[in-house]
Amino acid sequence: MTDYSALPVCEFAFPGPLRDQLVAAVLDGSKTSTTALLIGYEIDQEELPVAGLREVVIDSVGTPVAVIELTEVRQARLAEVDVQHAIDEGEGFTTVAQWRAGHEEFWHSRDLRDEMNDPHFTVNDDTVLVLQRFKVIARLP
Repeated sequence: MTDYSALPVCEFAFPGPLRDQLVAAVLDGSKTSTTALLIGYEIDQEELPVAGLREVVIDSVGTPVAVIELTEVRQARLAEVDVQHAIDEGEGFTTVAQWRAGHEEFWHSRDLRDEMNDPHFTVNDDTVLVLQRFKVIARLP
């Protein structure tokens, strides 16, 4: 068995129903892309992910459930997100408008604004995103 304990952790959304839904989509193969805000990396002073990076996906209680490998990482303005990326997020979106509405709801949530330490944080067409594609390389027991 391979030891993945040294890999960085990948957390989708915040612990709770949305994370559970996203992790299930990763595990069933319907989620092969994800989106992050560039400003989040800047605030946390984290390096941007790169293709080839492997991460351990955790569920809402912090249990490692899978290892993913990033296959593509690119930056794009919110207005530039394409329908294939939206579909590949595995949340049932069939249009960019649906994807954007769902993501804006999350990005404008109290939880995210608290994490950003900005009660008025908002996104617009020019908000820079980090679009990531990945594949599951291991399911963890």
